[in-house]
Amino acid sequence: MEREEAISRISNLIGRDLRPLADGYSVTVWTAPGKKNKGWAGHVIERYLGMPLSSAQSPNFGSWELKVVPLRRKGNGLVVKETMAITMIDPYNVERTPFEESHLLIKLRRMVVVARIFESQEENRSEVYSVAAFDLNETRIVHQVRQDYEDVRQVILTQGPSALSGRMGVLVQPRTKGAGHGSTSRAFYARVAFVSHIVGIKKWGTNNEGTAP
Repeated sequence: MEREEAISRISNLIGRDLRPLADGYSVTVWTAPGKKNKGWAGHVIERYLGMPLSSAQSPNFGSWELKVVPLRRKGNGLVVKETMAITMIDPYNVERTPFEESHLLIKLRRMVVVARIFESQEENRSEVYSVAAFDLNETRIVHQVRQDYEDVRQVILTQGPSALSGRMGVLVQPRTKGAGHGSTSRAFYARVAFVSHIVGIKKWGTNNEGTAP
């Protein structure tokens, strides 16, 4: 499916609640009491577009990547709720791959980003707020993402993957991913300031946002 067609189809969901669609498409929201399928909303959109569920490192629609981002209410507006997982970190691959050939760039180069409103931890309701295309082509953003990637690559080369820290990265951070605090699997995550830029809520670079906490 072409990206423009997908955006057009997803636009029909704006203002609609994803929870009934999850039930209709047999997408599991809760895998066990207190254990949520964090990717449920993305799975609903994939099913809606008629595509199989995918967690592969290549873009899940061939030439473009689908991402679903939760927003939360703050005052009279909306803000990005959390960081966004981009792709897993394979230390062997990263240390041998420059940024221009990386899975990170492939994932970020052409995306369709769907924003949904997070209402509560119960996930009884979640309305689609917006859908838009995002291309990683703005020079200053590309430069910073490249720097974040190369910093991760350098640490893997010189100190090993266990030395990676979530404190690294201005726009993209390496962080553990997986069940339990003892997980050693890591992924690249877009920080909240970068996600806000991607969604169009606030451009990165104003008021010093984007700096690591």
